Amino acid sequence: MADKPSERNAGIDTTRPSIARAYDVVLNGKDNFEVDRAFVAEIVKVIPEIYDVAAYNRQILGRGVRFLSGQGITQFVDLGSGLPTEENTHQVAQRANPESRVVYVDNDPMVLAHGRALLAENDRTAVITSDLRDTEAILSDPAFKSLIDLGRPVAVMLVGILHHLHDDEDPRAIVEAYMAAVPSGSYLFITHFCASTQESRDAEQKYLALLGTGRFRTPEEITAFFDGFELLEPGVVPLPLWRPDGPVPGKLTVGQQLMYGGIAYKR
Repeated sequence: MADKPSERNAGIDTTRPSIARAYDVVLNGKDNFEVDRAFVAEIVKVIPEIYDVAAYNRQILGRGVRFLSGQGITQFVDLGSGLPTEENTHQVAQRANPESRVVYVDNDPMVLAHGRALLAENDRTAVITSDLRDTEAILSDPAFKSLIDLGRPVAVMLVGILHHLHDDEDPRAIVEAYMAAVPSGSYLFITHFCASTQESRDAEQKYLALLGTGRFRTPEEITAFFDGFELLEPGVVPLPLWRPDGPVPGKLTVGQQLMYGGIAYKR
């Protein structure tokens, strides 16, 4: 069982699961509460591989950031970043180029508390506590403006977060607002729960009932987020198939198909 984090952090609701803390559970972290672990236990009943799915998402984050660094990107905005864990965006990016700058954005107050401790001695990285739907507040935040030069290409990252926005919140317009703010030469990086199997559709109902969010979209709906940009090979695919570091199985499991992802270029 994960250790119980301090409840002295103001604004932390320990009576209901949070997106960031539930993700921390499946990454085998310690910054979560019993309510988060109980939620994950319910998801395991439908998707026994959910811990593996979190690992696939973390692995594609690393591969994606390394790819973007290889394209010369040194500015990363990680929206809905979650709690710090192993191989965070700034660690991968700054290993590739020590000059890389990273802004994390999350609305969970625990992310700010733990992120600030982790990044206390890293002056090229910042954590902003804000709702990613409030694009104007984020783009005008002093921490954002101090690190991100919107005159140079930026990687806009929405890794494992857009499925927590309902259709009536117009997530596509939110994506477009961020991409409108960054110049040509920038990139859009998305991973997303996919309605790929009956098990995934059952998991969607669990997420909506217990967490209140979790919209599992079809591959076509996920691909539509990239409309207007140049979708790079291999397109929007199950996470293990996106530029893998090694061989992948010929037949994917339910868990391997649970999330799809891709990266696109802004001309």
